[in-house]
Amino acid sequence: MIKKRFLLFSDDEFILGILILLTTVFIVAEGRWSRLHNSKAISADDSVHIYLDKSTGLDNLSQLLADSSLIESKEELKWAAGILGWKRFQKGHYLVSNPLSYDTFLSKLARGIQDPVSVTILPGRSKADIVSTVANRLKFDSLAFHQTIDDSVFLARQNLDQKDVVGRLFPNTYSVYWTISPEAFFERIINEFNKAVVHSHQRQFEQLNRSVDEIVTLASIVEWEARNSDEKRRISGLYWNRLNRGMRLQADPTVNFAVGERRRLLYEDYQVDHPYNTYLYRGLPPGPITNPDLRSIKAALYPEEHDYLYMVATPDGAHAFSKTFEEHKQKSAQWRKWLQEQYRIKRMKEHKEN
Repeated sequence: MIKKRFLLFSDDEFILGILILLTTVFIVAEGRWSRLHNSKAISADDSVHIYLDKSTGLDNLSQLLADSSLIESKEELKWAAGILGWKRFQKGHYLVSNPLSYDTFLSKLARGIQDPVSVTILPGRSKADIVSTVANRLKFDSLAFHQTIDDSVFLARQNLDQKDVVGRLFPNTYSVYWTISPEAFFERIINEFNKAVVHSHQRQFEQLNRSVDEIVTLASIVEWEARNSDEKRRISGLYWNRLNRGMRLQADPTVNFAVGERRRLLYEDYQVDHPYNTYLYRGLPPGPITNPDLRSIKAALYPEEHDYLYMVATPDGAHAFSKTFEEHKQKSAQWRKWLQEQYRIKRMKEHKEN
């Protein structure tokens, strides 16, 4: 016969055992809770930008974070994601600039709560340059953005003609989501332009009796011409004086646009038969030659009042202004003399080096 032996515990021993069990459970739970909500679980020495170009699974995300040195253990990340119930993570741009807990970080990616990116459009740029700059900062490629701003149907909805687009690519820094569409980003630019230019200066457009396209076209020439921003209103006033007198603008930047190069112009360049060559064709060119900044647009809207009709460059990068052609010829001769001296110095320097 086999006898069963029972180990009997006193009440104190039983209570002690329960306490030990509860303490163990608490320690394990507290450890897991601490790991899950550790405020420094996701961290790096410098800010790290994470780009998910599509919905991403846990395996790919953990590898990406490990490659970026944001986590020490892929297994622990997967454990945390399992506890939190996150399996898929939304496409987008996410910035890690401060240490984060698993809970905060994984929830952010799973819900697709993106961090915006900054896109800066500089003034005085060509359409191709701007397209490239924008595409390098956002998810869409340059071809997609180029097709958008060349789409006649889309432009018609914006009350725009293709020749006027570059003038509407308003210089500014835009804070947008990386996954924004080309159409939505262009609409954002147009809205910023309308707010800063059209709505803010509507009365002045009416007083000048000029369209937005005309003002932007003149502003684009001023943008290209003026190295010194303080001269913009004076240059604008000179161009308006010539237009109001029926004179040709004779603006060098329009010739640069016609020949497709921004360089010192040659005599034969002025003879290029092109609708943007204001040495051959009267009035404003058909459209803007670049994207003017707000100061250039204001210069076109609020020109300086004077009697200047001519200007020529000066050695300091500014301009010498004249009211008569005779005065202009004298100042032009001084400019040519200075240029010839610079060429002479350059040739002597090259000769010595050789």
